[in-house]
Amino acid sequence: MRIDRPALKGRARALVTGSKPSPVLVGLVYLLLAIVISWLSNRIMGLNLTVQELQNYYDAVLSGDYDYIYEFMSPGATSPAAYIIYLALQLVLTVVAAGFVLFLMNTVRRTGACFGNLLDGFGMLGRIILLNILEGLFITLWSLLFVIPGIIAAYRYRMALYLLLDHPEMSVMQCIRESKRMMKGHKGELFVMDLSFIGWAILESIPVVGYAVQVWTTPYISMSFILYYEALRGADTVNDAGNGGTWRETPPWEG
Repeated sequence: MRIDRPALKGRARALVTGSKPSPVLVGLVYLLLAIVISWLSNRIMGLNLTVQELQNYYDAVLSGDYDYIYEFMSPGATSPAAYIIYLALQLVLTVVAAGFVLFLMNTVRRTGACFGNLLDGFGMLGRIILLNILEGLFITLWSLLFVIPGIIAAYRYRMALYLLLDHPEMSVMQCIRESKRMMKGHKGELFVMDLSFIGWAILESIPVVGYAVQVWTTPYISMSFILYYEALRGADTVNDAGNGGTWRETPPWEG
């Protein structure tokens, strides 16, 4: 099955601009939470660096001033409690990100999308964390062989989070195995789809302007990948602009 990428992205744009509640507004709340959590994390870890400090570090790298580099990179007086709080904040951000995915899934399917979906991931906190740990472990192990196997592994597991959120009855390892099955023959296709967003990524990297760009790209790009997941699982959402499409009653791994 070949997925029509332009049609899929067009459907994503239509959903982002025409759905209620607005994915842009929910995405903005998610982005603000991410910014606040990142700011708190940096404060806790003592990483609230000035532009001059970053310039000094850059100059030290160029000049080979290893004493300054070591001092710059050393954890200093950061306490164990600070590391624990930092880790907790990162876990909260991971779960809220999963909640945003749930919101977009509900938007695609017209099934109760609301701002509260951002917090729904906390109901499966442990499994989301376990999935992230296992994915990171497997990708790292493949990367030890060479860079390319690590990249292939990352694409192999791309559907695992969607599967976990979509089918909470599945175990984490079932989601990983099913993702591998779904992505068979589609890894290159998804890689090309990633590349199709590179222009937006460049705009996001522009200081100040990038934040405004992310208000649109965060829901749009995320929605595009959810529609890609739906296409892989056989849902007719790409060519159906009038409603949420039809979904199979039986999951693909059962028949």
